[in-house]
Amino acid sequence: MIITRSPLRVSLGGGGTDLASYYGEYGGFLVAAAIDKYVYITKHTTFQEEIIVKYSKLERVASVDQIEHPIVREALKLTGVTDPHIELTSMADIPGGTGLGSSGSFTTALLKALHTFKKNLVSPAELAEQACEIEINRLGEPIGKQDQYIAAVGGITAFTFHKDGRVEFRPCKIAEETLYNLEDNLLLFFTGYSRSASSILKDQNDRSKKKDSSILENLHFTKELGYKSLESLERGNLEEFAMLMDVHWQRKKARSAGMSNAQINQWYDYAMANGALGGKLIGAGGGGFLMFYAGDKRQLRHAMREKGLQEVRFRFDFEGTKVVAQN
Repeated sequence: MIITRSPLRVSLGGGGTDLASYYGEYGGFLVAAAIDKYVYITKHTTFQEEIIVKYSKLERVASVDQIEHPIVREALKLTGVTDPHIELTSMADIPGGTGLGSSGSFTTALLKALHTFKKNLVSPAELAEQACEIEINRLGEPIGKQDQYIAAVGGITAFTFHKDGRVEFRPCKIAEETLYNLEDNLLLFFTGYSRSASSILKDQNDRSKKKDSSILENLHFTKELGYKSLESLERGNLEEFAMLMDVHWQRKKARSAGMSNAQINQWYDYAMANGALGGKLIGAGGGGFLMFYAGDKRQLRHAMREKGLQEVRFRFDFEGTKVVAQN
């Protein structure tokens, strides 16, 4: 039995500049944080000669090529695992389609389990790049590289996406007191909406490829906001960071009509009038989680509870993708 886990993530600045259609021409930059909500993968050796895959569906097949789940199928192929006595199960603290990067977390946790089974040593960067290879290159998803990298690496991390596809990353230099204040005052609320990021990201991807001036100007500005957000965090100016989150959200909404809706906008405005200093919708947009930096946590929690939004409390994760049990 092997059990692995990968953290989910929240974006702190510059999100959207990690798509190849943008960084391949202009370079990308963002700051992301891994949180202590996880995707788990268990790998078990069975007696019967069949491959069992358990997720929202149950698959029992005779060969890798027969597996319907595209990421599982491609991960087995990439790692060269052909053992017909294998059972793979996935579980998650928070369901997919909620903007916290669950697909990247799933892929990195799965690859870690398969590499552990084969006794391969892989670095976090290799793990992330293999996950990108599966999701972006092999399966053609119009997504960026942020989710796979922050899941593999963990922490609060600054990522630079080079034009040639290389990804550089470093932990943000945040003072301990700033870190505790950030953790205490960042609040996540579930909107109740879940969605696929692909359609929203496909629109951005297509427009970037066509050199649409409005989307490129938006992403250039968003990248600059990413640099400014990092600077605010490293200087310990969390009020400025909160204000930049709000600027991010206003720009993000302008990127696509599907980014928000009247209900989400209403909740956001209510939060800003009741204790939030800044915030945004996490992920590609359209649903998932609203994240706010609170000036008054008690007032904000009461206001969001009044509107029927469920809070998910979290801490940061500094371990990234890891093996949690093996025997």
